[in-house]
Amino acid sequence: MKRFILLVVLTLFGMNSVVGQKNIATQNGSWFMYFGNHKLSEKYSLHTEYQWRRSDFVYSWQQSLARIGLDYHLDKNNSLTAGYGWIVSYPYGSQPISYTTNEHRVWEQFISNSNYSRLNFNHRYRIEQRFIERITTNSLEESIVSGYNFKQRARYRFMIVAPINNASMKDKTAFVSLYNEVFLGFGQGISKNILDQNRLYGSIGWRFNKNSNIQLGYLNQIIVKSNGVDIERNHNLQFSWTYNLDFSKKVN
Repeated sequence: MKRFILLVVLTLFGMNSVVGQKNIATQNGSWFMYFGNHKLSEKYSLHTEYQWRRSDFVYSWQQSLARIGLDYHLDKNNSLTAGYGWIVSYPYGSQPISYTTNEHRVWEQFISNSNYSRLNFNHRYRIEQRFIERITTNSLEESIVSGYNFKQRARYRFMIVAPINNASMKDKTAFVSLYNEVFLGFGQGISKNILDQNRLYGSIGWRFNKNSNIQLGYLNQIIVKSNGVDIERNHNLQFSWTYNLDFSKKVN
């Protein structure tokens, strides 16, 4: 808990210094999300995910994000994942990108879980290799894909989940969830800033059983644009549904 509080304080302090004397756009949005980690064997599972991200609350597109990955479970608390993501970003808000853009993303992560008393802790370390369409115009003023820009990004998320109506996270349990996640760019393609994003999130949820839960929450998202001047401060409503399947069971 002390580590989480320290991370939030340091992040907010850092964000205050970043957003000082910048061009800040404050916007509203909503994200509707599905997650599933489907058991294949004792060691392997299949990660599936789709996020429908909207801007102007729900009026227009912000992003479409689909991920798939293969999990390898080191033990019951630690896992490795490698996967692929397809992200479509749309022009939105007062600092829009010029064109609708496709991104192909390779990602790797390590997740570690632990608990203390009623509190459940989750550390997620993720690295992303991003191939983002580079769009130009031809002699007819038509937009064309002229190649891809390659960028890399590291992410760290610390999350706390606490049950409300039960002493532990078991079936039919209401819970609260809090997390902070920092995004840092590295390597070639990083121009004016290293800090790419920060996300601060809180939600209330209901666990139906070990394979299914829903959450309704609020996400405060800071996005620092590549020019180092433009910044988005997005207030996002989030609804998520997690549903896991077990494909390891033999059919008689």
